[in-house]
Amino acid sequence: MSRLKPWWPLALAFVVTLALELALVERKYGIFAGGFGASHVVDRPLEAGLFLLALLPAHALLIGLLYLVIRALHRRRRDSPVFLLNFLFFAVGGFAAALIAKFEALSYFSDALGFELIKSLGGGSLAQAALYVASEGALMLAGAAGAALAWWLALRLGRRWLPETVPTAALKWRHLLWLGLPLPLVLYAAGGEPDSRYGLARFTAPGFAQQGLSRASDFDRDGYSWFTPQRDLAPFDAARHPFVLDVPGNGVDEDGYGGDFRFTGGPARFSAPVIPDRKHIVLVVLESARADSIGKRVDGRELTPVMNALARGGSFSREAYSHVGFTTESLKSLFGGALAPRRGDPSLFRDFKANGYRIGVFSGQAERFGGIAETAGMHETADAFVDAETLKSERAFSFAATASLLLDGKKVLRAFDGAFGSAEGWRRPTFAYFNFQEAHFPYAHPGMPRILPGKPIPRGEIRQANREWVARTYWNAIAYDDWLVGRLVERLKRLGVWEDTLLIITADHGESLFDDAFLGHGHVINRQQTQIPLILSKPGLNIPRPIGLADYRSLILRALGAKAPERLGPVFQHVSGLGAPASIGLAAAGERWTTFQLETEEVGFSESGRRVRYSELKPGSSEKARADAVIDEWNRQRWLARP
Repeated sequence: MSRLKPWWPLALAFVVTLALELALVERKYGIFAGGFGASHVVDRPLEAGLFLLALLPAHALLIGLLYLVIRALHRRRRDSPVFLLNFLFFAVGGFAAALIAKFEALSYFSDALGFELIKSLGGGSLAQAALYVASEGALMLAGAAGAALAWWLALRLGRRWLPETVPTAALKWRHLLWLGLPLPLVLYAAGGEPDSRYGLARFTAPGFAQQGLSRASDFDRDGYSWFTPQRDLAPFDAARHPFVLDVPGNGVDEDGYGGDFRFTGGPARFSAPVIPDRKHIVLVVLESARADSIGKRVDGRELTPVMNALARGGSFSREAYSHVGFTTESLKSLFGGALAPRRGDPSLFRDFKANGYRIGVFSGQAERFGGIAETAGMHETADAFVDAETLKSERAFSFAATASLLLDGKKVLRAFDGAFGSAEGWRRPTFAYFNFQEAHFPYAHPGMPRILPGKPIPRGEIRQANREWVARTYWNAIAYDDWLVGRLVERLKRLGVWEDTLLIITADHGESLFDDAFLGHGHVINRQQTQIPLILSKPGLNIPRPIGLADYRSLILRALGAKAPERLGPVFQHVSGLGAPASIGLAAAGERWTTFQLETEEVGFSESGRRVRYSELKPGSSEKARADAVIDEWNRQRWLARP
């Protein structure tokens, strides 16, 4: 037994860190028990066997590596209690702290949280993304300071009470080599089982191993290999990999999906048309507003009485959708009339400017975030421009990252009063864009009125167990949005321009409230996160069914009698970047979705809830045709988005 004693620190570190990570991963993802929100479950013997065969040696390698590195740093003092203290503190305490910080960040997001998603949350800027995710930084710094104090106290006590030398395990680098030799084979085998691969990627050690092996086996340096989620079937040909742009009609299926792509063309980017009916246009975008907000009742009362009345008296569509669950790309699509408009392309702002309109921007967010204002041409066309950055000193929260700036809607209306509050200015046709941020996470801000009874949920209490409280806080924000829309309508009537105004109310994307196992937006393609309201105050307008944000420019211009193309057919949607999305889909008429998850190659059908691997779809079947239609539209949109 005495020979085993030096190994106890390694065994302790291995067991404690693995148990903690298992508990956190299971709590977040439910990879063993399944249940609410579990997208993959390791529940078959083969899956479980491959999972354990990869997880245990990978985690042992990580702990062993930490042990050898920390011991090497202590040089001649490697047999001192200081070494053991530092090893246990950094291997156990440091690893545990890193895990807790990681899962605290994940607590507000979904399984889809990754590099591209975080970047999208930051409007394309990694610096802004870091600020967006790290808004609890003060607490983290306080925790780090407390940990440093605990380490210092333990070091002082250890030097006083422990012997000068203690036996340490005779672990050698060659031991790690022998332990790691079978790991590539096991990880490759586990990669063939989507649930095992998914589960292993959620853990630190096998996740690092997968990434390292992916880089090592990426022989053609195209970013894909035998160990990436989408395996590279042509590992020595950089022109062929899962996300490469398929060249149309060359007889080669470069991306491995749907055969050789046949490009069917696309809508031409049309310049500003002549507007015959020079009505005033007021466009209101409600941040994170779900389509089911309109007509909803809470505690027996109408949640949105103002918008309900506008929908009844005007034109209304429940089959309006965002293409992607991020504000930046959604607004660019809305203004630019394309899925991925480029800077300088035609836009609603440039259309109205070319037709002699007065233009105003009144926004509760920072419109330069993610290049929205520059792409749409706001600054170059606006006669009045007020946003959350203009009134930064009046922001609702102290945090000052561009992505987090938020103005109360009452201040947005006040800015409108100051710039466009005179009836004389309305003799000129006017385009006014409003953005109300009330329903932005965390769904309440200081000064927001309580329209629904009850206090808002504190940010620290937002979690799945409190989803009813989260939802109630969110619905109150939507009710406040409705109140703000009512105050805006009153202003237009008081100015005497209501009868000559076309009011459009919509949203940038929807919001999950744990009712589909997620919180927020941009994680998955479904009703909660992508279906949005669309109300136009003018009755009798022909709204295509379904309609995407990129179709709004044509819809608005046609409503004014201008000649603009009309797109018919399903709405393309994607999660994360268009070039390498996590999933893609089409929303067809009748609220019917077909989705394709690129990591697992699973195709989903909303009517039946059926999910099946793309390779298992029967050739010639309607399901195969629907899946290929999604892939073809993805390729078409990528070709249209080329510089």
